[in-house]
Amino acid sequence: MKRNISITHLSQTPMEKQKVELVERKCIGHPDSIADGVAEAISRALCREYMDECDGAVLHHNTDQGEVVAGESLPQFGGGKIIKPIYFLLTGRATRQFGDKVFATDSIAVEAARSYLRETIPTFNMESDVVVDCRMGTGSTDLRDVFHTKKGHTAVPRANDTSFGVGHAPFSQVEQIILGLDEYIAKEFRPKNPMVGYDLKLMGLRDINTITITVASAMVDRYCSGVDEYVEMKEKMAESFSNVARQYTDRKVKVEINTADIIRKKATSVFLTVNGTSAEMGDDGSVGRGNRCNGLITPNRPMSMEATSGKNPINHIGKIYNLLSTEIAKEACQKVDGIDEMYVRLLSQIGHPIDYPHIASVQCITKRGYMFKDFAPEVEELVNKRLENITDITRLVIDGKLKTF
Repeated sequence: MKRNISITHLSQTPMEKQKVELVERKCIGHPDSIADGVAEAISRALCREYMDECDGAVLHHNTDQGEVVAGESLPQFGGGKIIKPIYFLLTGRATRQFGDKVFATDSIAVEAARSYLRETIPTFNMESDVVVDCRMGTGSTDLRDVFHTKKGHTAVPRANDTSFGVGHAPFSQVEQIILGLDEYIAKEFRPKNPMVGYDLKLMGLRDINTITITVASAMVDRYCSGVDEYVEMKEKMAESFSNVARQYTDRKVKVEINTADIIRKKATSVFLTVNGTSAEMGDDGSVGRGNRCNGLITPNRPMSMEATSGKNPINHIGKIYNLLSTEIAKEACQKVDGIDEMYVRLLSQIGHPIDYPHIASVQCITKRGYMFKDFAPEVEELVNKRLENITDITRLVIDGKLKTF
């Protein structure tokens, strides 16, 4: 059966030529990102348990409903204290019994959450700074049934929902800067400068040819002796981050750090924390409220509002189609000559095989000097091949090789 694949020309001003562009990323220690990371860690842990006990099969689950309820802290230069722990509520659904096998899903979830938090934010005192509470239930009967394939059909799973996924490529200069900064901070800057916490928000604005990066960065109080050292670190961050940004663009770049700070002789208010996350002092977090699966929040681009993290990687369209749309767009822009920009939308129908979407819609902005009709067949072939091998996404997710936020 032929797949419903639509490849069309898009008459639209490419992103780099639009006057204004906004790009955001909530880094690993932002409360929303913490919620995403915990949800995905639980899903992967459940996948491994199910596979070990069920001859490689993954049973129905979705853990994409978790919440981070902020605690309270008293940060101060040289080291403060936590006075109320952060509360993590783990909800969602998981299969507790299959045949004669019973799964300790709550224990698996709690251990996965605590392991993720311990690894991701090592400043946490796991005995006193966090509380992890699991309230997972079991899935509805109809969704557990649709998890299995129809009799006589192939082993390709059936969609659990009528939903869609969205992806685009290539990334603009601002998008590359935001992702590049996140990686630089995590791998190079923070290890050498532990005062910089894990909760950063990176907001990029391009106004014609001027790029302004506004950074909100939690600082870890135990590594900061006073206001002077705090200010010095802000200056160091601005200089280093500007240098990183200029690797991606020839446009003018400005970097501004913690613009809400008030530093006066009689009144000082700065973004100081005990553990490096605002979740300890008033900011809550929810799964799916932050970055899309490409790691960004991009209001200039089409986006899905689905929470990718925590959804099962077998047949949940909110995860699979968002990841696959992004992968298709990236691969096509790398391999097919003539594409300036590509936007991919995959729509499912509940109960239908996920490799046969209701529609696979691809829109291409054509580069100057190329003809859309010349490369459209190659794009369609690429989309068809990726759909034929759609279960590759599942394997990559379970192995932790695809990021979901």
